[in-house]
Amino acid sequence: MPSRKSPRKGSLQFWPRKRAEKHLPSVNWDAIKSGKNLKGFICYKAGMVSVEVLDNSANSMTKGKKIIIPATVLECPSMKIFSVRFYKDGKVAKEVLAGKLDKELKRKVKVPKTYSKKIEDVKSDEYDDLRVICYSVAKQTGFRKKPDLSELGLKGTIEEKLNFIKENLDKEISVTNVFAKDELVDLRGLTRGKGFQGPVRRFGINLKAHKSEKGVRRPGSLGPWHPARVTFRVPMAGQLGMFTRVIYNNKIIDMGKSEGQIPILKHFGEVKTNYMIVKGSIQGVAKRQLLITSPLRETKRTKKKNYELLGVKA
Repeated sequence: MPSRKSPRKGSLQFWPRKRAEKHLPSVNWDAIKSGKNLKGFICYKAGMVSVEVLDNSANSMTKGKKIIIPATVLECPSMKIFSVRFYKDGKVAKEVLAGKLDKELKRKVKVPKTYSKKIEDVKSDEYDDLRVICYSVAKQTGFRKKPDLSELGLKGTIEEKLNFIKENLDKEISVTNVFAKDELVDLRGLTRGKGFQGPVRRFGINLKAHKSEKGVRRPGSLGPWHPARVTFRVPMAGQLGMFTRVIYNNKIIDMGKSEGQIPILKHFGEVKTNYMIVKGSIQGVAKRQLLITSPLRETKRTKKKNYELLGVKA
């Protein structure tokens, strides 16, 4: 049998390769151990910029010099608590809605007219974990009115989680209260949708010789006679993009309230609320909703980088 000249293309970790069912993915919050209070935050991608920074990283070849690096601007409007979920043995035991809810929520979810349950009514022996359903106050951005909802995990003991919820009910939670400059964050969301594509672009297989039979941009064989079926490992045409992906360990270069220092970005416009600038590129198109989470696995090399922002250019 001849030796294999080329490994298979396309990771089998992501299967099936179809459009994601929702824009904001579910997260295993128990696996994330770091964080201040909330372990996540809802944001929107504004676009990419070039930032001029002063490199203050220890042992860096450009230490003390001005460098230009690519970065992504994220708009982070405030969030509010929609409901509190009480978990028992890994399952939702009870759910209590918050006090005052915005009108825009009626476009997203069915809110009951009357609800009398309160957090104090739930006994301590009825749950062993707490999580919150939060929604973004999207009307602050100017390009979107319908809020996005997502379940977010909390850091700390049961008492600390309960105190945080009681303190922030009916209040707007800012991204500056959850994350800080120079921290590492993970970003979860959908990639740009590219529609129906062939196996060459979808999996990166090689083109066949120009005199090949039955097409050049297709696999040479779909499989043997027996077993008489096409396995899922065969690279075939299908959907490309709109997949849930995670980009780990993004360095926060700068964050705060937008006061004109962020330029007007193409396909997005003006950043009106709180913003966050992270190093590198982020998946998705402009205005795509993303979920910022505390890092799942920090790396020392990325964590020790220290940048001082000098300017932003679109």
